[in-house]
Amino acid sequence: MAMVQPISAASGAATDRVLAALVAGLEREFGRDAGEALAHRFLDAEEAEFLWEARDQERWIGSYEGADSGADVELDRVRIVGRLAGCWYVAMMIVDGDGNLHGMLGKRSFGYRLAAMAAFADA
Repeated sequence: MAMVQPISAASGAATDRVLAALVAGLEREFGRDAGEALAHRFLDAEEAEFLWEARDQERWIGSYEGADSGADVELDRVRIVGRLAGCWYVAMMIVDGDGNLHGMLGKRSFGYRLAAMAAFADA
């Protein structure tokens, strides 16, 4: 038996503030039913940006020496932990010195905060 629950209802109240803001804005613009469906599509299409905005903590790991990092921009690897859509995650992001996101190197999902915090600490 499958159980379906809207992502806004499955989310923790305060911990999913980014998702709540997304769903609320889409519901205002397109209606309740469309807002929920569009939120899923936005999360899929712009995952790195939503993870970056929903982060609870971050840790600088080191500089990023990517192939196309650009001569004028120095990029860093930053590990983040947070919760989005009811799921805890740890991700490695590429950011510039101003905190602007340039990409995501990887992400792991966790069902519990304790497991995510352990992975975050294991940098």
